[in-house]
Amino acid sequence: MNQRLGSFAIITMIGAFTGCAAIQASEAKSTEDVLAAAGFRQFPADTPERQQALDAMKPRTITTVTKNGKRYWVYPDPEYCQCLYAGSESEYQEFKRLSLEKEIADQNLQAAEEAQDAAMRWQTWGPWW
Repeated sequence: MNQRLGSFAIITMIGAFTGCAAIQASEAKSTEDVLAAAGFRQFPADTPERQQALDAMKPRTITTVTKNGKRYWVYPDPEYCQCLYAGSESEYQEFKRLSLEKEIADQNLQAAEEAQDAAMRWQTWGPWW
């Protein structure tokens, strides 16, 4: 009995970690799609120097850097795309605008799905199990 319980706990933990990783990958992909749509450029970490620099940055967080007296916004992703997205002020402003539009669209979709669910009156159809 204890061995089964231990095996179940291990399988459950593996499933949870796998689920978390899938969610993180999906969120990273979503953010990177918006960055690309906003005009951010993608730079692959295709040399040891770039990979080392990428690993030294806080992952999947937009931060500012100054290069040659100009301010840029960067988004390092050492885990999924193994790349760095970089953009200027105009690209960053476009990213913020597109992110807000996406958030509103996501909320509208969720509200429409909830309204559709409520309209179905599931109890009318009886139990499905």
